[in-house]
Amino acid sequence: MSIPVTLLTGFLGAGKTTLLNRLLAGAHGERIAVIENEFGAVGIDGDLLDPAAVGVVELSNGCICCSVRGALSEALADLLARREAGSLQFDRLIIEGTGLADPVPIAQVFFTDPMLRDRFELDGVITLVDAIHFAEQLRRERVCASQIAFADRLLVSRCDLVDEAALETLHAQLRTINARAPMGDARKLAEDWQDLLHIGGFRLDERGLPSSGWQVSSSKQNVFGARRSSEVPVSSMILEHSQALDLDAISAFVDTLLADYAHDLLRYKGILSLAEEPRRLIFQGVHRIAGFDFGREWQADEQRLSRIVLIGRELPEEKLRAAFLACVSPQHAN
Repeated sequence: MSIPVTLLTGFLGAGKTTLLNRLLAGAHGERIAVIENEFGAVGIDGDLLDPAAVGVVELSNGCICCSVRGALSEALADLLARREAGSLQFDRLIIEGTGLADPVPIAQVFFTDPMLRDRFELDGVITLVDAIHFAEQLRRERVCASQIAFADRLLVSRCDLVDEAALETLHAQLRTINARAPMGDARKLAEDWQDLLHIGGFRLDERGLPSSGWQVSSSKQNVFGARRSSEVPVSSMILEHSQALDLDAISAFVDTLLADYAHDLLRYKGILSLAEEPRRLIFQGVHRIAGFDFGREWQADEQRLSRIVLIGRELPEEKLRAAFLACVSPQHAN
């Protein structure tokens, strides 16, 4: 059985270690190993973690998403070896990334390394957002938007320190970047913290897709406000089709999507209704790494609506929407 992995992200000071300690102290009955990344030469957060953690591996020689990426694979392999040898027992793993870490390369490790892919299962990405400093962080730091866009769950900290109008503005900005992730108040974890350990965000099923009718801002909107020339906005796009799709046409659409825009696609996930196929076709991916599978059969009384969620940087919305709508099966076209 694969070991579930939770990736905890959030910009500097958002409250990741506080959340991690609360997760470790929860009455979940699971043994949790922790890989904790501290940006800088000396790790300090490991000393702040609750001793309930089975093992803490500090990666202190750089940012986990770049120079330390190889060290992450080594740390994971070491945890597996110690687990198999019986010197370390754990049921799941939590990785706390540094506040400056882009979560995409971290997640890719679990898809590109065959050994890790077989032994670990990335369960979900939780991103902490600081209600006080969010606007300034989003304006100045591109990685802040990537952390939000990649999340399966968004938790807002310090909600009690801003007024209702500021909180509504914050929620609207977060929805522009990530339309599919449920959003919560970090103070209310006592009610639903267990859901954070059982997200299933990277499984090929319906979880993580917004419901029909969800309104998403255009991908061309500049979510950074005034920005430096090196910064590129990140936002969400939903493509929907109510008619059955042609398998060859949708395959060509996905091939073109990955060939032309994979570098700018942070995450994507979809449920498709194919002509002459009773089952749902489900797919998801990270950049160029994509997975496809058939899910349950469509029910007789439900609308067979195809829906794709794309999260990325400056994707050509009108072009992609037109190409997707052209994938309708000829015998089902109006």
